[in-house]
This record gives sequence, C-alpha cells and structure tokens, in this order.
Amino acid sequence: MNGPMIITLSVLAVASALFMSGKVRSDLVAIGVLMVLMLTDILSPAEALSGFSNSVVIMMIGLFVVGGGIFHTGLAKMASGKLLKLGGGSETRLLIMIMLVTSLIGGFVSNTGTVAVMLPIVVSLAFSAEINPGRLLMPLAFASSLGGMLTLIGTPPNLVIQETLINAGYERLSFFAFLPIGLVCLATGILAIFFLRRFLPSNEEGGAGKQGGRSLRELAKQYRLTQNLYRIQVSADSSIRSKTLRELDIPAKFEVNVIEIRRKMSAKNQFFKTINQEIAGPETVIEEDDILYVNGPFERASEFAETYGLVMLDQRVPEHRKRTEESQYATSDVGIAEVMLTPSSRLIGRLVKHSGFREKYRVNILGIQRKEQYLLHHLKEEKMRFGDALLVQGTWKDIALLAAEQTDVVVVGQPVEESRKVTMDHKAPIAAGIMLLMVILLVTEWIPAVASVMIAAVLMVVFGCVRNMEEAYKTVNWESIVLIGGMIPMSIAIEKTGAATLISNMLVHSLGSYGPLALLAGVYFTTSLLTMFISNTACAVLFAPIALSAAIQMGASPYPFLFAVSIGASMCFASPFSTPPNALVMSAGRYKFIHYVKVGLPLQLVIGLVMMAVLPLFFPF
Repeated sequence: MNGPMIITLSVLAVASALFMSGKVRSDLVAIGVLMVLMLTDILSPAEALSGFSNSVVIMMIGLFVVGGGIFHTGLAKMASGKLLKLGGGSETRLLIMIMLVTSLIGGFVSNTGTVAVMLPIVVSLAFSAEINPGRLLMPLAFASSLGGMLTLIGTPPNLVIQETLINAGYERLSFFAFLPIGLVCLATGILAIFFLRRFLPSNEEGGAGKQGGRSLRELAKQYRLTQNLYRIQVSADSSIRSKTLRELDIPAKFEVNVIEIRRKMSAKNQFFKTINQEIAGPETVIEEDDILYVNGPFERASEFAETYGLVMLDQRVPEHRKRTEESQYATSDVGIAEVMLTPSSRLIGRLVKHSGFREKYRVNILGIQRKEQYLLHHLKEEKMRFGDALLVQGTWKDIALLAAEQTDVVVVGQPVEESRKVTMDHKAPIAAGIMLLMVILLVTEWIPAVASVMIAAVLMVVFGCVRNMEEAYKTVNWESIVLIGGMIPMSIAIEKTGAATLISNMLVHSLGSYGPLALLAGVYFTTSLLTMFISNTACAVLFAPIALSAAIQMGASPYPFLFAVSIGASMCFASPFSTPPNALVMSAGRYKFIHYVKVGLPLQLVIGLVMMAVLPLFFPF
C-alpha cells in the first residue's frame, strides 16, 4: 500500500463513519472528501470537479425537473388515484394494487416523490376501507424502491453502473435492460410481503380512524382542540383596537396564539358557524367587536383578556359540549389537516415561529404529535424534528397549497372529505406527452440519454408544467446532486491509487476459489449491508469500480457483478432511515423500528437469495 492509497482509504473510512452517524449532512461530507483528495494531490482540480459535469449528475437534475412537472400538474396523483380505486375494499387487492401502481411510477420518477404523492391517497383509501394505514404504508415505501429496478432511470445506482461500464469500454445498457430483473424483484417483493404482512400493525391495534385520526372529528379529538380553544371579544374601549398581531406579540407575552378572527356571527350556531371568518396572520388588524379564537391554556387566555380589557365569552368547556362540537371545528371554507415533515425538509431543526407557515401558507400550527406525545402549548419555541406530525388550520385552499409543497411537507391527515378529491390540472396531458417523448427517446437511443432527459426537463418549463425556472430549481434535491457529484471523484481516486484493485484482490482471494457465484454473493451482500448505513448512491459509486475490477480479475463478465451492486444498493428495507421513503411512512404508519426488522430484513434477505439464483441466468458469467 502506497501513501496515496492509504490516504484514499482513510478518507473513505472517515466519510463512511460520518455517513453512518448522520450527524453531518451527506452533501457536506461529499464536498469535504472532494477537497481532501484535491489538497493532497491525489486528484487534480479537473478530476476532483469532474463529478459535477458527469452525465449521471446532469441526468439526475433533469429527472428531478421532469418528476416535478408530473407531480405539479397532478398527473401522478390522478393516475394513481384512478388505478387504486380498482382495489376496492379488500386489503389484499389494495396491497397488490398499491405495490403495482407505486412501482410503475417509481420506475420513472424519484421514489421519494412517488411516496409523497401516494401517501395521502393510500391513507384515504385505508380510511375508506376501515383498514389500519400501517397495513399499507410500509409496502408502499418498499414498492417505490422495487420499482426503481424496472428502468435505467428508476434509481441513481442504475445510472452509476451504466457510467462505470461505459468508462471501462463496455456496451451501454438499454433503457429497459433492467426490466427482466426488475420484474423478478417486484414479483418477489409482492409475494414476500403477502406472507410477511402479519408482522405489520393489525387493524385491532387501531383502525384507520383511531390510528390516523383522519376525519375532522377524529383530528379534533386526537389533538383535544376544544380543550384549548377560547373565544375572546374585543370591546369598544380595548387598547388592542387598530393594532396588528405583529405589534402585540401575544404569543411571547402570554403563551397563547390568536389563530382566527370572526367578525360576523351566525345566530344558528354561535360557537363555530360564522359568515366572516379570517385566519389570523401577523398583519391582521384587530377591530372592535372582533371575536378572537385563542389557542392555549385557559389561565393564560384569561390573563390575556384581563390585561387588554377583553371579554371572555367562554369559560372551561363542559365535557359533554366537547364531544358534540369536535366534529364542527371546521367550516366549508376553513379546515384542519395533519402534515408530516419529509426527510429532506428545510423545516427540520427550525423553531415553529421561524417556520413561515403563517407568512407563506397562511396556516396556523395548532399542535405537534411527537411519537406518543402531543405538544399543544408553547409551540412557537418548539424545534421541529423529523417524524413530527403537525396539526394545521387554514382555508382549504391554503391547505391545498401547503400539500403541493412536496419538498418540505406531506399532508397525511387531511380529512377524508377533502383528500378524496383527486384533481387533474389542465397541464397534465402535456406532462404525460413530454414524459412519453422522453421514454421514446431513451428507448430508441436516437440521441444521447442525457440529451433526452434535458430536452424533457426544458419542455416541462416551456409548456408551464413547472411554472418557471425558480420552481424548476426547487424540484431538484440539491443535497442528492451534490452528494453524487462529490462522491464520483472518490471512485476515481479508488481506481487511480490502486485501492479498487487491492480490495477486489481481497474479494477474489477470499471468495474466488469458490467460484464466481460466491464472489457475486460477496459483492451483493456487502453492498446490501453497507447501504443500510450510507446513501444507496454513494454505496453504488464506491462499489462499482471494485466489482468491475473483481470481475476482470476472475475473467468473468462484469455485468452480473455490477447489477449486483445496483440491486444490492437499492433493495434496503431493514431500517426506517436507510432510504427516505422508509422514513417518510414511519410516523404516518405509526411504525416502530421492530416493524422494519420483522418485515424489511427478511424481505431484503429473500430478494438477495433470489438475485443470486437469477442474475447468472440473465447475465451469464
């Protein structure tokens, strides 16, 4: 081992440890790796920066934009909603239909985006069929990864091994080169989950209504809204008249929130039904006779009213009144919904008061569910965490706007009355046509694959499927792009310093004597194990050159070994945090870590064993 090799392997070890710890952002780790390799002269500046001009990175950017167009136009939601209705009320039919539809969409667009679109639809279907959402959401997440093996663009590791083969002078893979092996993966996955579903949360543990609290009544009851909601009227001589809520800074002074203002009361139902109803925002001006709906502890609400000479219209609400009014919390204009933060959400780690929910979406956060705990007071100073479920209130229109923000939140508890509405934007047919054009260009190979994807991305913007370039940039998961661009130079360094040859020699010497099948199993299961701790893309980037070198040393075809890397990196189900889709459904399905171990680990092992049997049949040694 020479000096550059020692440095490269040391950097790799440190980077892997940081990836596993999760304490440092993966894109920052990748940039750090790139800088160390460049500063130690292992790579030239051109080599160190070559990852960002790599066709894989450019294709990934284009695919994010194309996927954004499909999601923004409602095409994916409409298509999945229509197809899932065929599942009816049978849990088995719904399970199979969900996995088939999800895998089909996942074969062409981001698996995280696919789950984000499908999740509220599946929750609504589960509620309608009186099935615990936890019976369907984990299969949904797993199917999105299984679907990635159906096409060349289904998952980043597929593009990584394509690039490795081309750089080594081998024939490029066609668009549907993965389809046969992908269908085997999907069939195996559906069959295995059919038997493993007994380990998923049962309907007896909480049906759709109990578990998710998806109706208006259940959401209000779940978060105990009427226990914390009080009406306070502004009198003629009150000192807060003509002032904005921003000026008053009520939450900081009294630890209560003014969430709504009603200016004209209906005689029919004075407590909840109103004609003039406005969600309170920072610039809302208080007027005489306004009725403020205040959320917070009774004692602090009373103190607020007494300080400013306001009239408390409600004392503590009797228990029997709570039960009758829970279902009347929303009106035809204003409603409540439960949202979850996505794994890549920019809101994770922010205080609620800095979230921008009021300023950007005009909605209020009424409560936070964190594991089994409900946080209902002092929310402004609460730091949001991944896995939190937030109960928000706003107009149905603003809740729909919030739901469209795929990168930060997913609406998982929107009342079934609203979430059943699957709308199709007038741009959806255009998005479908652009998607079809891209697939035709990729299949026929009339032009380079990267050009086909970029043409489709540009057309999505030109035809308004993505509103403008700013929106197009927002559809891109830049953390993933920087991760790929930053880790590609590591694979160059592994090859350049001879580390790939060294590691492949170790694999060949330890397993090669048992034949190519044993070596294939070693490559597959090592990749499968490592991808439980680091990104599947980074894992594929690191192992692709090693697998290629090992195959060449044995005098075998590199294709089965590189396919083993791609499949092993993508089929990771044993941990909730190994892939974003796994993490995204964890809170919505009320899963515990043990659910992933009981269902995901056997599935991961079964698929690995099946791949060892079929890979040599499709791609002989």
